[in-house]
Amino acid sequence: MQQVASADFPTRWGKFRIYGFRGQFENGDKPRLEEAVALVMGDVHSTAPLVRIHSQCLTGDVFGSLRCDCRQQLEKALAMIAAEGAGVLIYEQQEGRGIGLMPKLQAYELQDSGLDTVEANERLGFKADHREFTLPAEILRALSIKEVRLLSNNPDKVSALERAGIRVSERVPCEVQASSHAEEYLKTKKEKMGHLLS
Repeated sequence: MQQVASADFPTRWGKFRIYGFRGQFENGDKPRLEEAVALVMGDVHSTAPLVRIHSQCLTGDVFGSLRCDCRQQLEKALAMIAAEGAGVLIYEQQEGRGIGLMPKLQAYELQDSGLDTVEANERLGFKADHREFTLPAEILRALSIKEVRLLSNNPDKVSALERAGIRVSERVPCEVQASSHAEEYLKTKKEKMGHLLS
C-alpha cells in the first residue's frame, strides 16, 4: 500500500487533512487494486480516536437516495468527529458493498420486484458483502493508529480490524433516523447480515 497524496481539506464540519491511499490485495487468482481516502482531524494519537470506515455510495452520498442510510451515516460520522475535535473518516471505493455501481443498480431493480438486498446480490451471482476492510487497517497502520473507537453498526468491521492487529476499544453505534423507503433495507441488514441496530 502507498500514500499517494496529502493536503489541507476544509469542510463544512471543520478542517481536516485528506490523504489518498492505493493498495493491491490478493483476490483469488487476480490482484485487486483498491483506493481510499482518509480525512484526519486533530490529535489522533494521544487517545483512541473515533474512526468511521465508510464505503462509497454514489446513490446515497451524492444523490441523497432514501433507499439506504449511507449519507445520513456519513454526515453523522463527520459531525461526531468534528464535535470531538479529532478522528478519522476512511472513505473506501467499495460501491454496493464491493459489487460495483452497475450491479448495485441491477440489484435495485431486483429489489423493486420483491427481493431483499441480500437476495438481489445473490441472484446476480455475488455474495451479500464483498468487502474485506484490508485497506482501512493498512491506512490506520500508516497513520500510526493502533487503537480506535469504531463508529459502526457492522460487527464484520470490528473483527476485520482486530484480525489486522488494530485494537477496537469501543464500538460506537452509528444509527440514524432513516426514511420509510429504507425500512426493509435496514431490517435485512439486521436480520441477515448481523448489523447491530435497535
